[in-house]
Amino acid sequence: MAELTMEQQVARLTAIEDIKQMKALYCAYCDDGYDPEAIGDLFVEDAIWDGADFGRHVGRAAIMEFFGGISGDITFAGHLVLNPIITVDGDTANGKWWLIMPCTTNIEGKKEARWLAAEYDDDYVRQDGRWLFKHLRLDIKFFAPHLDGWAAMT
Repeated sequence: MAELTMEQQVARLTAIEDIKQMKALYCAYCDDGYDPEAIGDLFVEDAIWDGADFGRHVGRAAIMEFFGGISGDITFAGHLVLNPIITVDGDTANGKWWLIMPCTTNIEGKKEARWLAAEYDDDYVRQDGRWLFKHLRLDIKFFAPHLDGWAAMT
């Protein structure tokens, strides 16, 4: 593999930092009541949000519709994303992250403290100089009640 020039290194690092900031905004919008408009603005028009047990939503409108309803089921969330591994190839990129999320669910009127652990595998594209989600995949490892723990799920 050829050594990158200084300009190529700076462009790669800038892209990685821009992607990290975009992912942080996604988490912040989720943690602020799952704002569907703000979240939708982070996805390309034909994006895919594939959340395993939370469903697969194709297209920005479907993604926004999903997030417009989830705040009734998850009334508190703290999206803690860790260990990013981001590879950049021109105007496309991939990011792998771990998610640890304490949350409060409201299922059938019953509130419950839960923990979610998952891996994100995201594809990104740069459009008009801005990084956006093309395909977000969530591989849930467990979604366990706080008091019960997760040992039986792993």
